Amino acid sequence: QVQLAESGGGLVQTGGSLRLSCTASSIFSILAMAWYRQAPGEQRELVAIITISNSTKYADSIKGRFTISWANAKNTMWLQMNNLKPEDTAVYYCAAAHQPVLLLSATQDSFPHWGQGTQVTVSS
Repeated sequence: QVQLAESGGGLVQTGGSLRLSCTASSIFSILAMAWYRQAPGEQRELVAIITISNSTKYADSIKGRFTISWANAKNTMWLQMNNLKPEDTAVYYCAAAHQPVLLLSATQDSFPHWGQGTQVTVSS
């Protein structure tokens, strides 16, 4: 069973930056990783996905502001978040899949492994 641990969340002002990290405990082959987020009272939504071939998919709301990256050999993934807005406030979750993920049709169910989440709060 893969365990995922997120870090790097916190409180930041509008326009600021944060870098989230996600580390997988197992060296078991992971083929895709993702960041999702859930704001209070809202459903969990996709932020970004990255595959082992470095193909990426971003939510429209964060395109141009967030960048996902993955050091496969270290089983560590990052989410660089720039120009943060109050609407980015949410709990951010790391997810992983050890089966191929099709970017166009990926859903939360494509990722069987999840972290506990890290809180990101953007003040106005």
